Amino acid sequence: MTQIAALDVLLVEDDPGDVLMVQEVFEDHGMEGHLDVVNDGAEALAFLRREGPYADARRPDVVLLDLNLPKLGGREVLEAVKADAELGSIPVVVLTTSAAEEDILRAYAAHANAYVTKPVDWDDFTGAIRRIGHFFGDVARLPRR
Repeated sequence: MTQIAALDVLLVEDDPGDVLMVQEVFEDHGMEGHLDVVNDGAEALAFLRREGPYADARRPDVVLLDLNLPKLGGREVLEAVKADAELGSIPVVVLTTSAAEEDILRAYAAHANAYVTKPVDWDDFTGAIRRIGHFFGDVARLPRR
């Protein structure tokens, strides 16, 4: 199994099963780096802005963002991140169950860096997460922190 370059990822996901699957990919399938998890949009912005309990949070290399979140939806998080001069350069990958064309168009209009519909099959899901990690860890050049 090919090792993927170390990548610090913030996963913004409220479904415990999806969180567990991403954690397993990191632990068992060649993903190096650190995975932080927050469960709603308000927490995501607090984490990224290093507010409150997240004052010492690491700046992620990539954000994996679900669209359907409690407190503050993924679309609003995406728009806030991309409008923020400090955060706007962080790549945001929308990782969601929706394959609706309207959701895809709205995400890209809000400057998402990629849109990935969550595969239902475990092997396909694992492959998708690994390919995202490979692209952002080994292929793309990310801004220096």
